[in-house]
Amino acid sequence: MPKKVFVSGCYDLLHSGHVEFFRQASQYGDLYVGIGSDATVLHYKNHKTLYPEQERLFMVKSIKYVKDAFINQGDGVMDFIPTVEALKPDVFVVNADGSNELKRKFCEERGIEYVVLQRTPAEGLQARSSTDLKAETCSIPTRLDLAGTWIDQPYVSYLAPGWAITISLEPTFEVRDRCGLSTSTRKVIQKIWPVKLPDMEPEMLAKLVFCFENDPERSDGIISGAQDSIGICIPGLCRHYYNNRFWPEKIETCSDPAVLDWLEAHLVLIPLNPRKPGCSVVAGKDITEDKVNNLADAADECWKAILACDLDGFAAAYRASFAAQIAMFPAMVNPVLSGEDGPRPENSIQPFIDRWSAEPGVLAWKMPGAGGGGYLALVVDDSAAFASAHSEAIDLHIRRK
Repeated sequence: MPKKVFVSGCYDLLHSGHVEFFRQASQYGDLYVGIGSDATVLHYKNHKTLYPEQERLFMVKSIKYVKDAFINQGDGVMDFIPTVEALKPDVFVVNADGSNELKRKFCEERGIEYVVLQRTPAEGLQARSSTDLKAETCSIPTRLDLAGTWIDQPYVSYLAPGWAITISLEPTFEVRDRCGLSTSTRKVIQKIWPVKLPDMEPEMLAKLVFCFENDPERSDGIISGAQDSIGICIPGLCRHYYNNRFWPEKIETCSDPAVLDWLEAHLVLIPLNPRKPGCSVVAGKDITEDKVNNLADAADECWKAILACDLDGFAAAYRASFAAQIAMFPAMVNPVLSGEDGPRPENSIQPFIDRWSAEPGVLAWKMPGAGGGGYLALVVDDSAAFASAHSEAIDLHIRRK
């Protein structure tokens, strides 16, 4: 009797990459597909589907490699749980960029074989992904913070000034919401310039974005840190100096190809689950002058190590910066959800840090942005080798201009 094979996704922009994925997955047995509901897509990705769920169900069911398909009745990134519990598959197949530790653990607990496939096109066809299709119409970059961040908030830098360090990234992977890569600022940019950044002086552009995002009429009273707009709008490697003000006193950049190539050779992202709704990363914050000085000192050491292409020094400063961040904001790793009195073990990111920090070749780690979920950003011996050995790993491309 053939094994039951399960895959899950939204399949809103159905394309040849999906069909080839179904073909490859069907080689493991009879293929069943779980499809994200309209409500799940709206809640999880904050946009309506191009095709309603019944139309997507019809299209997927019509593909010859698919035995049957269903609309998932759960929600969020694990919306397939009720479908899996009813179907009881033998094998769960995911694409490399859709794999994460929660899915792997879910399968291990139920005795389901977990298979990760690399994205490969059908013979004679161009590689396709939903991210690629979206990128053809939107090339807005994102940013990764490397060290010193949180100091862009005046309630931190008033105790001690210091630098934040960011890199601007080409959107060569799916930039997921609520994952620490400044998607909120990126969406603000897309309201003005939907396709690409305008050709203008980067620092002025960053300031325009910062002012637009932080409209004085904004009802939540939150001021987004300037490191988001600066990290997106200023290409290459950048550091910005904060001293009890929202906008930095000075900005320095590095566009040396040798330095940027070196950084790319030692950085990867590992996808985790998005930050949960109602998650607070400032709950229980403990900001002192000594802790802010530790953050600032780590950023100084990180900048020097990067410019010197000193891997050991970079890793040490990267770890020190993250340690300083979580000393002030422990909820970055152990978030507190609304309605809860404090952090709960099931919401902790620490098990993921423990797992990935122990992997061979990993030298340092941190949560991007405010933490609470999203990604782990790792410093590794060799990013290409690490990505080859770990299908989940995402290699990065720093924007040059």
